[in-house]
Amino acid sequence: MNPCVGTAGSGLASGLPSGTRNLSVRIHDTALVEAGVSIGDGTSVWDNAHIRGPGTTIGDSCIVGGKTYIAAGVSIGSRVKLNANVYVCAAVVIEDGVMVSAGTIFTNDVFPRAATPDLRRLRPSEPDDSTRPTWVREGATIGAGCLIGCDLEIGRFAMIGMGSVVTKAVPDFALMVGHPARLVGYVDRAGRPFARFTTPPSHLSHICSDGYRYEMVEGCVVDSLAAAR
Repeated sequence: MNPCVGTAGSGLASGLPSGTRNLSVRIHDTALVEAGVSIGDGTSVWDNAHIRGPGTTIGDSCIVGGKTYIAAGVSIGSRVKLNANVYVCAAVVIEDGVMVSAGTIFTNDVFPRAATPDLRRLRPSEPDDSTRPTWVREGATIGAGCLIGCDLEIGRFAMIGMGSVVTKAVPDFALMVGHPARLVGYVDRAGRPFARFTTPPSHLSHICSDGYRYEMVEGCVVDSLAAAR
């Protein structure tokens, strides 16, 4: 991991500590990477992205798209793609292999107000008692233009259709669409749907071309390799 400090300047790895030149990290000249941010090998940060610190971590081989904003304290795993114009607020955790498509917005405040009740003071922007977390589990995909509520979890390898509004927890392998997002099927690890329905089934067993078996166990879809670990 390479701790990045300061504002990006010229060069592929600008924003790294003085005297360090790690050509495996690419930061665009117009990107802003604040002090206290850690960025993994092979990661690219593109034009006009803003990554706040301290305490923000981004893993190896990630892409942070142009004009994307990442708040202080956010944790992002390895091999994650954040497309252009993604807003990632504080208290968000994104695990390995997640794709967050263009224009997606995360939220974290259940009582959003600009000022105190007497309107005499601006509320601070730092997390407080009304801040709630969001956890995106490994392999999940969030489609373009989605709105993600807070105090919820998006399950492993789930697929959120473009433009969806996510207001509650999303199961593993779930295919979710709509306003608010609703469960309409299940997808495999490659993102291909293998079940579609209007009412979720109580029983499911399917072997996909990826070699994994997907079964319903106590109301949750599990893949055979995950169950064997």
